[in-house]
Amino acid sequence: MRRITMWLLSTVAAVVLLFSYRTSTMGAGGGDTVAVTPANNTGAAGSGSTGQQPTNSGSKTYDGSVAQTRWGPVQVRITVANGRITDVEAVEYPTENHRDQEINQYALPILHDSVISRQSAKIDTVSGATVTSEGYIESLQAALDAAHLS
Repeated sequence: MRRITMWLLSTVAAVVLLFSYRTSTMGAGGGDTVAVTPANNTGAAGSGSTGQQPTNSGSKTYDGSVAQTRWGPVQVRITVANGRITDVEAVEYPTENHRDQEINQYALPILHDSVISRQSAKIDTVSGATVTSEGYIESLQAALDAAHLS
């Protein structure tokens, strides 16, 4: 009887410890994010507004809104020339820990290439980076709306 009681208490303790294990430090106090905002941008990065700024080549840039994901904010900026997306840049994305950095180093170039080739926000999410991909697509759609592109 004593062995059963000890086994049961050990099992309960192990289950409690397992469920209390935190897999990410996100949400415990805000993480590091990368935010790049030119001084002459008419939109406020991080505020959810979109901005437009002309560039020297006759193209214009548009900021998407900041998409709040469970791993941190994601924001993209598109460059448009002659009605076509010529560049897309993730200006804000989760970088709090090594895993975030590893995922985004892999996923962001794939998302970039997909946007350039498809010329729309109708792109696939990147396997293993679904949350970031969804935030990227949400912010991208806001930038496309600001640029009056579909």
